[in-house]
Amino acid sequence: MNEKNMMCDLETGVCGETGDNAVQEFILNPIEKKVTIYYATDPICSHCWALEPVLNRFVEEYGHYFDLNIVMGGLLASWQGFSDGGNGIQKPSDVAQHWKEVGEHSRMPIDGSLWHTNPILSSYPPSRLFKVIQSKEGGKEHEFLRSARESVFAFNRNIAEEGVLVDIVNQLGMDGKQIVDEASLESAQDLLEEDFQMVARLGVRGFPSIVMVNEENKGVKIVGARSLETYVQALQQMVSEDLQPKELPTLEKALHAGQLRFSKEIEIMYNIERDAVQSFVESHLPDNTYRVHQILNEMYVQRI
Repeated sequence: MNEKNMMCDLETGVCGETGDNAVQEFILNPIEKKVTIYYATDPICSHCWALEPVLNRFVEEYGHYFDLNIVMGGLLASWQGFSDGGNGIQKPSDVAQHWKEVGEHSRMPIDGSLWHTNPILSSYPPSRLFKVIQSKEGGKEHEFLRSARESVFAFNRNIAEEGVLVDIVNQLGMDGKQIVDEASLESAQDLLEEDFQMVARLGVRGFPSIVMVNEENKGVKIVGARSLETYVQALQQMVSEDLQPKELPTLEKALHAGQLRFSKEIEIMYNIERDAVQSFVESHLPDNTYRVHQILNEMYVQRI
């Protein structure tokens, strides 16, 4: 007796014979290709701080198309032999005016007076710390970089000092002293040197630089803090289908306890005007869950 080949039809739910075609050809939809984005930066790069509002919006809307890989660029090894003639910077005190101009133009608050009173001698200590945190489970290196930038730019703290770094890492719920000690080891510098080599291979010569690379190793490079449209258009060149942005998270979902966002970031994220930010915050965050502050003529909101 011939056995019948049976199946249950997924659409009708009815079980019956499969028919004579035992082997059927088909074509799968192409597998979605991921893009890798290398973000070459440095903890004390003022233009990288200015980019935060646009970069955060870009990641929220289009992050499902790419893997973000932050690499440290080594902006300031030391002041010995350092010269940035393009910005008129030869010594620490020269940085203060440059930072002030970037802050006023971008409206991401920058104090900068520490360059007169307690200058940063190297950006390597926070960069090494970023690499050490990145090497551990938990994925808190992005939170560290954000906190370090808030500390140095808005709150005028020297993030090359051990005590400041310990405090920042403690705030992340990690053992600050232990991790800062680890970041002083030669192995941490080795991790940082690997980033420097990657930055060189990418042909990066300034920060911020965004390098997008697809699976065919074809890519585009965007130098400097640019508009959201610039990054979206560049990403579109890397993928075959039309980009479909994700829905933005609500302010309540995006802003976790202890975190803060400056007015400019909220304006860019939600396409609102500066004078509408206060009412937007009041209508999108529950009462008694946040505080509004002012710093350097800019508003910011912090979850409590």
